[in-house]
Amino acid sequence: MSFLLRLVSGFFKAIFQSLAFLRALIFNLIFLALVIFVIYILVGSEDPFLEDDTILKLNIAGDVVEQPTERDPFGDYGGRLLGLPGEPRETVLQDILDAVAHAENDPKISAMLLDLRLMGRIGLNQMETIGLALSDFKRSGKPIIGAGDYFSQNQYYLASHADTLFLNPMGGVNLHGFGLYRFYFKDALEKLKVDFHVFQVGSYKSALEPITRNSMSAEDRSQTRDWLSALWENYTTDVARQRSLTPEKINEYINSVPTNLQKVGGDTAKLALSYGLVDELKTRKEIRTYLAQFAGSDGENGINLISLNDYLGHVTPSRNGSEEDADLVGLIIAQGTIVTGESRPGTIGADTISALLRRASEDDRIKAVVLRVDSGGGSAFASELIRQEILALKEQGKPLIVSMGAYAASGGYWIAADADEIWASANTLTGSIGIFMALPNFDALLKQGGIHRDGVGTTNLASGIDLSKPLSEELRKAIELNLQNGYDRFISLVAEGRGMERYEVEALAQGKVFAGEKAKDVGLVDELGSVDQAIEAAAGQAGISDYAVTTLLPPLSWWDRIVYQIGAEAKSLLQENLIFQSFFKGAEPALTALQSFLIFPDPNGMYAHWLINYSQ
Repeated sequence: MSFLLRLVSGFFKAIFQSLAFLRALIFNLIFLALVIFVIYILVGSEDPFLEDDTILKLNIAGDVVEQPTERDPFGDYGGRLLGLPGEPRETVLQDILDAVAHAENDPKISAMLLDLRLMGRIGLNQMETIGLALSDFKRSGKPIIGAGDYFSQNQYYLASHADTLFLNPMGGVNLHGFGLYRFYFKDALEKLKVDFHVFQVGSYKSALEPITRNSMSAEDRSQTRDWLSALWENYTTDVARQRSLTPEKINEYINSVPTNLQKVGGDTAKLALSYGLVDELKTRKEIRTYLAQFAGSDGENGINLISLNDYLGHVTPSRNGSEEDADLVGLIIAQGTIVTGESRPGTIGADTISALLRRASEDDRIKAVVLRVDSGGGSAFASELIRQEILALKEQGKPLIVSMGAYAASGGYWIAADADEIWASANTLTGSIGIFMALPNFDALLKQGGIHRDGVGTTNLASGIDLSKPLSEELRKAIELNLQNGYDRFISLVAEGRGMERYEVEALAQGKVFAGEKAKDVGLVDELGSVDQAIEAAAGQAGISDYAVTTLLPPLSWWDRIVYQIGAEAKSLLQENLIFQSFFKGAEPALTALQSFLIFPDPNGMYAHWLINYSQ
């Protein structure tokens, strides 16, 4: 008996000690956060002094995003005090544009250095937008110098905008074209005895092909070739224009690699130089010497350089709506997979976006709204919830214009269809009007393991969707009817929103995907242009000429900030691990393909989603 009492006493003692430790940890974290916050206010918020003849080092680090997905509760300075990585894990597109625009007229800035070594993922439309900003900067007469040890395809697009482009003698320019390659699991699923009940409307709706086929369908191959070719043509045309080349020359550089390398003894840097992709081969020391002619001395490293992050301290952010009493155009950014509930990094939460739309509707200062959509879709139900809020905002007499990012397809188009105008870039992918559902069936797998399931119910549908046995004929028919209804609803809302006849939309549907120019030609898009042009159009429709832009962001709790920060640091450490990098690079295509048929939360189990994973 005494042993039992000691055991129980020890158990509760351990619980109370754990709770005490947790309480102390939480209070210590809060105290540390307050200390860092005070230091940041007193010291870290001071802008670094900007010397004359300073070169702006446009060091784009991490993924380029429309809005931050990882929010540091302590700010960049607090992060540095904690010894966290000095470079950001992502860079906001508008920060880049604001910095370039400000530097154009900043008398302290004498030149710009493009440093793209740490740039991560970026959409072709985002590269186009930054490229246009760089072209505007060059009109100031200040030079842009590009320098790199090595240029990936995305990095080279931006680097090609430099007045002078240097490459390390041991480097190279890796151009390879665009492609889309998926893993297909049909045979593997059959071997695993896993079956899928697949329901979809749209011959070109390819999201489920990885589980229903072993290869790309003729329909998907045809449309994918079309939009990939359109985007590659845009890429080569833009680069060729900047480098005074021809698209044919760029394609020759890629398609004749063995022959070309043989001519230069296998030297990739000399190959890039011989094709005019770069101007000179220089070491890092030689580049510093070259930069010295445009910059003053900082007394330490020899030349005055200011990084993008530091320079932003001298720049007044656009789209903050700080002007008192000014009319406003509200900007809402919807980026990621569309899901029910609240937004999380990488998702568009229907509740979150709906709340922002209501806020814009109720704010008398906001006269018009631009919804920036960058999404391949997701939950059909969540897409409809957002669309309903868009209609409610329009009932208030406020214009709503959609500006499409890299993608606005499937569910992304569902929420765009009722906009007063739809704007896209030439590199936007849109359409994919279709709908699907996929239900796994583990009956054969369970039987192989000697596992059986049986029972009784009061109705034909009492067992519901039972993944352990095949669908009943009644349930299959019900799902097919419901799915057809969802597709019909999709067609109808597009026809009504776009002012088109139903038969016209049906001809563009079936899951077909269109690049920007083609999308405009067929009527899915009204205008091609940037988000700034969409904002101007929204202001014009609202009848306001003197206005400011305010970005509407969801509130973020301190707990969310801490959780996001911990997740971001863990992700950063993993990405720095070479073993993890190698594994993830190899596994990413398979994981992306699997994601195409994973069940996102949707009350009806219906998904307007397009699998997008083409390599740049």
